[in-house]
Amino acid sequence: MIRIPDAEHDTLRLGERPLVVCDIDEVVLEFVTPFQGFLKANGHELRPRSFRLTGNIVNLEDGRETEAEDVGRLIEAFFSEQAEWQTPVEAAAESLANLSDDADIVFLTAMPPRHRSMRRELLSRHGFDYPMIATESPKGPAVRALHGDRTHPVVFLDDIFVNLHSVREHMPQTLLINLMANPTFRALAPDPGDGVSVATDWPHAESLIRAHIAA
Repeated sequence: MIRIPDAEHDTLRLGERPLVVCDIDEVVLEFVTPFQGFLKANGHELRPRSFRLTGNIVNLEDGRETEAEDVGRLIEAFFSEQAEWQTPVEAAAESLANLSDDADIVFLTAMPPRHRSMRRELLSRHGFDYPMIATESPKGPAVRALHGDRTHPVVFLDDIFVNLHSVREHMPQTLLINLMANPTFRALAPDPGDGVSVATDWPHAESLIRAHIAA
């Protein structure tokens, strides 16, 4: 039984086969690059000096660091306009289509459920017709609720280490893959820790997933 609130997800029907749970921002849809464009259009600039947004965004008018509360408002505004800015990560559509022949694909995005319908429309526009969960809850329990007690292989892809570690805590048998599209932020990222595979791109991630499923 899936215990994820109805408001957070599409219809979820899993078959008797492996499960691939996939984050969206920076994994399936570009986030950092279009967010940089959005910021400039709104009088701000992202100057990446560390692996975070807060502290790296400045106001173009006076050069001062943008406060955390204002960064949150900018991210919220970006998600309200995401359909005008975000585009697919290179090779994501092809790799997921290939994998869908042998596994169920479910998107799990850290996003307020109020933005779910817009994101659903954006994904479908680009051919990502896989069910989606939009939640602000930790991802480990969500993957656990989704997979349940099934014995099939499970894979989780995300760009943020706290999400990967959350899934590792709740589903230790999961293949964890760190994937991040933006090369600048990827270079700034800390080591993800033991038990996390780092994929350079989607073809690499696909090969890791296929090896896990075959094993």
